[in-house]
Amino acid sequence: MRVTNLLRMCVTVGTFGWFLASCTSLPGDTPIPLTSPMMEADGMMKAGAPATAKLETQKARSRTGIATGWGREVGSVMTYTNFERAGAKPAYLTTIRYNNNEGAKEMGVDRRTKGKGMQKAAGGLIEWGMISGWGGLDNYWWRGGRFVIGKKGREYQLKVKNISSARIEVVMSVDGLDVIDGQPASTKKRGYIINPKKTLTVQGFRTSHEAVATFKFSSVASSYANLRHGNTRNVGVVGLALYTEKGREPWAEVGQRGRARAFADAPNVRARD
Repeated sequence: MRVTNLLRMCVTVGTFGWFLASCTSLPGDTPIPLTSPMMEADGMMKAGAPATAKLETQKARSRTGIATGWGREVGSVMTYTNFERAGAKPAYLTTIRYNNNEGAKEMGVDRRTKGKGMQKAAGGLIEWGMISGWGGLDNYWWRGGRFVIGKKGREYQLKVKNISSARIEVVMSVDGLDVIDGQPASTKKRGYIINPKKTLTVQGFRTSHEAVATFKFSSVASSYANLRHGNTRNVGVVGLALYTEKGREPWAEVGQRGRARAFADAPNVRARD
């Protein structure tokens, strides 16, 4: 598998910063900056919109619960680096479902299963969660997976901490859309690179190499998935696909030590007196 150029994202914590990477294109390609949604707020169509799009918008307006909308634009700069995946398929896939209080009740979410906002995943290689305000949104268990309860109008971020000893690549999606290009998500796309022991905070959908539009809990009709694509089938889920780097798999040392032999030579057939 050939090495491709990836985009690097500068992340600052306090007064210190480091470089993380992501990629949206092959060398020499220039990603097309995203634009604001093609429809107006609350699912109202502009004049001349196709009849099928109007029908989809009407369906979206009838749905309850929350989704993710297009928030304010904030700075977030990317540059390039290299990363070769260890395999064509992700090493791990993990998701977080979300909705508002009313939606969580309708879905039968058990509030007694409350957990911390940042939790380990992907075989213990990362900790990740949805962050809003000063801390992580609480997690609950629903149908064997994680569930977060949000509030309409509040912004949130996705935080991923690499707790392994090697670089990893994470391809992330919100409501079925890739967080980098805003198009339908696929594990075949490229993502953010996180250095060992570092933390990536994804604030929103990327609008250019220099900025993102923040994630904001909204109605389903006002979601980016609906306003941009007219499709709300996958609202309410955040996805993460994790890739390891070829030749630098985080568990390589662990595996080798697990196969270590206490006695290198074969045992004698007869014990000595």
